[in-house]
Amino acid sequence: MDLSTILGILLGLILIGGAIAMGGDIVGFINIPSFMITFGGTVAATMVMFPLKTVMNAMKVAQVALREPKDSPLELIEKIVSLAQKARRESILALENEPIEDPFLQKGIRLVVDGAEPDFIKAIMRTEIAMMQERHKSGQKVFKGMGAFAPAFGMIGTLIGLVQMLRAIDDPQKIGPAMAVALITTLYGAVAANLVFLPIASKLEERSRRETILREMMLEGVLAILAGENPRMIREKLLSFLPPSMRGEEHGGKKAA
Repeated sequence: MDLSTILGILLGLILIGGAIAMGGDIVGFINIPSFMITFGGTVAATMVMFPLKTVMNAMKVAQVALREPKDSPLELIEKIVSLAQKARRESILALENEPIEDPFLQKGIRLVVDGAEPDFIKAIMRTEIAMMQERHKSGQKVFKGMGAFAPAFGMIGTLIGLVQMLRAIDDPQKIGPAMAVALITTLYGAVAANLVFLPIASKLEERSRRETILREMMLEGVLAILAGENPRMIREKLLSFLPPSMRGEEHGGKKAA
């Protein structure tokens, strides 16, 4: 599980809740109708904007933001290098029964073993990358949409509260509490958008970028194996996809400048 996401949301809620508690009664900031307007309206508008299947898939994609990435770039590089070494030592056909966990890399190696041309392999794997990016963008759009809708419905709730307040304007004692309740929906919308929906959309975007880089790296590795390149040269080529600090781990723990 990605602790930064969980800790970030919890820290934000604790700080906001603590500030509210220090300034008065936190129970006064709990309002069920405001919650229904803000979050119910956000979900409803999202379902109008996107097909139901897209919304449900986005909820599944959100789990990606709560998990630490499993794939280590350095482990992938070493796996590709070991495949290259075996192909040079024996033959490309020897890779047919080689266990490969990553489905994308497995597909590329299978195409190599089947004797596919480099251009065909590149086209197939680039299409896979493009379709992955489209799926990820769909999930990001849902959360960006929710991040836009939440403050809007918070403002709608505020307007509803103001109308109700004005209807009771003859009773001065009710104006203050009614005004406070009217503003709570705006608070709910702002917190939901800026602490949950938009940060999750940004994290999904970053995870998608990382996975794209890893798949581009695997594609280069597969094409290098097909070309019969030296495994040491393949390692250096693939390390160029990584930042210098990560490449240094491959050289006795000395980080590159």
